[in-house]
Order: sequence, then C-alpha cells, then structure tokens
Amino acid sequence: MKAFDIGELVLLAALWGASFLFMRLGAHEFGPVPLAAVRVGLASAMLVPLLASRGQLAELRTHWNGLLLVGALNSAIPFALFSFAALSITAGLSSIVNATTPLWTAVVAFVWLGQRLTPLRVLGLVIGFAGVAFLAWDKASLKPGADHSGLLAVLACATATLCYGLAANATKRFLTGVPPLAVATGSQFAATLLLALPAAWLWPAAMPGAVAWSSALGLAALCTALAYILYFRLMSRVGPTNAVSVTFLIPLFAILWGALFLHEAVTAKMVAGGAIVLVGIALALGLVGPRAR
Repeated sequence: MKAFDIGELVLLAALWGASFLFMRLGAHEFGPVPLAAVRVGLASAMLVPLLASRGQLAELRTHWNGLLLVGALNSAIPFALFSFAALSITAGLSSIVNATTPLWTAVVAFVWLGQRLTPLRVLGLVIGFAGVAFLAWDKASLKPGADHSGLLAVLACATATLCYGLAANATKRFLTGVPPLAVATGSQFAATLLLALPAAWLWPAAMPGAVAWSSALGLAALCTALAYILYFRLMSRVGPTNAVSVTFLIPLFAILWGALFLHEAVTAKMVAGGAIVLVGIALALGLVGPRAR
C-alpha cells in the first residue's frame, strides 16, 4: 500500500477504535438496537445530501439489492451485536474479538469465492480463533444460575465479525466498480430501513441523556459516515483483504480510548489473547511465512 493509504488506514482505525468507547457510553440508555438504528439513521442523513450533491443518487436504485445485503451484514446486524456486547464487556475486549474480521473474511472467501488457503494460512485461522476462545474461556460457566452475560457478549462480537467477513466478500462480489460514497451511503440507508421497526419497538421508556446522545452523534458522524467513506474508498483501491487489515490497529486505539476516558483496565489475559489473535491473523493473511519472505 502507498503511504497515503496507510495514513487513511490509521485514521480509520482511530475512528473505529473510538466506536467501542461511544457504544459503552450510549448502549445502556438507548439499548443495543435503538442505538444501532440512531447511528445508521443519523449517518444516512449526513451522507444522502453529500451523495446527491455529486449526482450519484441513481447508484442507490441501480445497485439496491447489493446495497441492502451489505447494509445488513456490514452495519445493521453487527452494530446491534456490538452494542449488545458493550453492556457487559470492555471496549478493549470487544475490539480484540473484532480483530478476527480478517480471519472470517478469509474463510468466507475460501468457501464462497474459491480463494485458496495454504496450510500455513489454515494454521493461522486455527490460532486466531483459539485466541478468541482463550479470551472467552473465563466468561463461560456451567454453574446453575451463573451469569453468562460476558460469554454471550463475546459470542455476539464473534458473530458480528462473521457478518463483516461476509460483507467484505459481498462488496467485492456485487459492488465492485460502484463509487465508494454510494456504497457507504446506500449501505447505511439500507441498515436504517432494516432497523427502523425493531428500534421503534424497543425504544427506551426514558429519554436518553446528553452523554448518550452525544455518543450516538459521535458514532454516526465520525465512526460511521466518515469512517465508511474511508473504508469503502480503501477497499476500492487496495482490495478487501488489505482494507479489513485495519482491524490489526483498532484494538490499540480502543484500549487507549477506554483507558483514557473510561478507566478500563488492561489485563495480562487481554494482552496475551490479543497477541494470539494477531499472530493468527498474520499467518492467515500470508503476512509472515515463506510467501511473505
């Protein structure tokens, strides 16, 4: 990648790292689904006028089916799942599980698009997913009446990353050549339509406070509208595998923001589990090994 692309990748990681902080601040008052709906709804309100100013609104009608699929897999479902996880686990732990996105992207590309996996990359997949299992292990309990919220939160994050892996390949399969701004706008608008009724049904009885609304606005403007413009632009230039490598950097920023603003502890287990995940990702993407050398 060029230096400019790397710079955008780091900026994107900082923005998406902040999303875990904002979800921790807003999810308790909004609830997971309403927060996700407000996030994509406000982002759509910001992006649609921008798309119209560039004369690209027709792209939404032309590619509505692909945009609907990507909107569900890349925004509606994972945003709700990560907001659910924010009720129980730290921003840092959520972001480490989120780092498995390239692993799911590789698995989906193998199953769906027939991309070859070398034995070394298969080993990387096994190591990466083992790292997530290591992080989730102390969240599981077989005791009657035990609190399983932490385990459910980790599983929600893992399901969300599977959705991201599906979305990256769906974008490559169905939306190649579509302007990045149109993909960003169309996917957020589609997610808004998908979440509108569930959010109305689950809307909190008490109106969320100023901090929760500010967090939702930050999610929408910075972590969604701006971030997805950067993400789909990167994907169009460097491909889905390189674009999703942003998840390498997200945990660093998420842990930093969580420690600075929420005083979240960084445990030795988080560091060890994160290291295992990153080693697995490096092998799965072919960043180390004979081919890399």
